[in-house]
Amino acid sequence: MTRLAIDGGTPVRTRPFPPRRPFGEKEEQYLLEAVRSQNLFGKSGTFVPRLESAFAQFYGRQYAQSCTSGTAAIHLAVGAVNPDPGDEIITAPITDPGSVMPILQQTAVPVFADVDPITLTMTPEAIEACITERTRAIIVVHLFGYPCDMERIVPLARRYQLTLIEDCAQAHATRYRGRYLGTFGDIGCFSFQQSKHMTTGDGGMTITDDEPTYLRMKLFSDKGWDYRYMGERDHAFLAPNYRMNEQTAAVGLAQLEKVRSVVERRIALGRRLTEGIQDAPGIRTLPLSEEFEVSWWNYLFHAPGHDVDRFAEALRAEGVPVWAHYIGDPIFLRGDFLVRRVTFGRSQFPFDSPYVSREYRYGRELVPNAVQGLKTALVFGLHEDMSEEDMDDVIRAVWKVAENLPRR
Repeated sequence: MTRLAIDGGTPVRTRPFPPRRPFGEKEEQYLLEAVRSQNLFGKSGTFVPRLESAFAQFYGRQYAQSCTSGTAAIHLAVGAVNPDPGDEIITAPITDPGSVMPILQQTAVPVFADVDPITLTMTPEAIEACITERTRAIIVVHLFGYPCDMERIVPLARRYQLTLIEDCAQAHATRYRGRYLGTFGDIGCFSFQQSKHMTTGDGGMTITDDEPTYLRMKLFSDKGWDYRYMGERDHAFLAPNYRMNEQTAAVGLAQLEKVRSVVERRIALGRRLTEGIQDAPGIRTLPLSEEFEVSWWNYLFHAPGHDVDRFAEALRAEGVPVWAHYIGDPIFLRGDFLVRRVTFGRSQFPFDSPYVSREYRYGRELVPNAVQGLKTALVFGLHEDMSEEDMDDVIRAVWKVAENLPRR
């Protein structure tokens, strides 16, 4: 047996992995142009409409609406659905709160569909099991850049006449059966937060081919205000302010020009890593296919044959920073907004309102596959500025730990 670094052996890697450097000269150039224009207000500027037009064209959609974050993008989409209080929207149990909170903010109720325990993406069977007469929409989450089964989910949504929203916060420029994710549903939502394939620090975008949906999202992003038809009543409905500014759009335009190359680099590195560790004892990797891409927001794999916390500790000692269990628990257990129903003041609305027809309980028993998948999950921060040699060090470290750490 080889002595592990955690037990005093020599680590596989002693130098740190390279930091991600997402910004370059083009971002600086566009930012300077925006500042020199003496106007950073997006609605009277040039960079926001340029980014919206270019983003829609990149994804082959008719319309794109900018906003301030990926959470805001989901909120725009839910706002376009315009649910009645107490209506249900199905989403993922393993995701960011940004996929869930906009549902509550529009007084609808989130319902959680279970996932595949390896890919951690929602399954069509679990989604269908959640559909009731109150369901209005489905928000699928392409987690870690791994596509949900859109070939089966799209006809499912059509059969039940439900709005299909794609959360692509972790899946920019990712092809599935010849098309980009975000173009299969009625609305695609994207985040530009710092960790994403395409980043402006914060920011977001929605895309659609449906004009009424686009117009409602456009109004929803700006307090229901249709500035083209100002009149005595120029605010059409209750809505937040999610306007993007010019400096954010300037960086976004530069990022859009290179996002596909960023994704292609991550795909290649992720495939090298997968092929290198898939046969390591006690390890499970996500299945790859020629039918779709995995763009690896971060790299996800599993260690079901090991004590996962000990495995992560041993890998870190070998110089490979990983963390275990991703978010740890299903998202509905990671805050009081659902567990204790801390929503609108002390009301617990909509759960305690006459608009709901049943009692909602959020516990681990709702999503057993999600609970199991999180128990074995390991995450490594892969990004496009890493090299093949970096991946080879990860591969050597995983094999070293897998072969020498006692099995469960």
